[in-house]
Amino acid sequence: MDARQHTGPAAELLAWYSEIGVDIAIDETAQDRFSEASDLNSGPAPETKRAMPPLPRFGAVPIAPAATQTQQAAVTDARERALAANTLDELRAVLDTYDGLSLRKTATRLVFADGNPNARVMFVGEAPGKDEDREGLPFVGRAGQLLDRMLAAIGLDRQQAYIANIIPWRPPGNRTPTPQEMELCLPFIRRQIELVNPDVLVLLGGSSSAALTGAKDGILKLRGRWLELDTGARTIKTLPTLHPAYLLRTPSQKKLAWRDFRALKAALDG
Repeated sequence: MDARQHTGPAAELLAWYSEIGVDIAIDETAQDRFSEASDLNSGPAPETKRAMPPLPRFGAVPIAPAATQTQQAAVTDARERALAANTLDELRAVLDTYDGLSLRKTATRLVFADGNPNARVMFVGEAPGKDEDREGLPFVGRAGQLLDRMLAAIGLDRQQAYIANIIPWRPPGNRTPTPQEMELCLPFIRRQIELVNPDVLVLLGGSSSAALTGAKDGILKLRGRWLELDTGARTIKTLPTLHPAYLLRTPSQKKLAWRDFRALKAALDG
């Protein structure tokens, strides 16, 4: 049901939830947090009250603890599954049945890739959003529309590029993927890059750039610098740049992305 077709406070609340990406219920009944807070205030003596944990900063990601043996085993399993795929179709089939990541259970569908697997340039972002989750294709929302215009500005379209994400399933509510989720998905995107074997790899945003290159610098320092990604079979020229979603929030930085795309065009023409 589209809440925007109805009126009233409840419909307005549902519409607001939808706009900010909260579209998945995690319990059968709503939790009255105000009642819980009231219970705390009127409960037993202070020394026996349940302490309220500090709220994290908005958008902050908890620091990942040292990898456990379980996580290490899961990463090894993901790596073995990825390496067993000899074609993109086989890799997609592996991901279709992969049950090592809970994101697969909350997402609507797998968002594997879009574009031409024989293209000379491959773009890799972070994770699908609401629109991508619905259509099963990467970069089809507002950020994707901007990416299409950026491609057109240097004479390319989706039939001359291959587009994917590190995380192939949408995180609930468009939250930032956890370090553990990124680690489990890295073997699959690395194998995807190996199978596509592009001449140039463009990393969209700081998360994909850091995950695939190991660079410590932020994206504003990293963007525009040509790096190399060693796949084991060859070295691929790699260009980090700003994510289209960031450019929508910060239009003044489009000039930097334009410089990067001009460098991309020069590399492809050369």
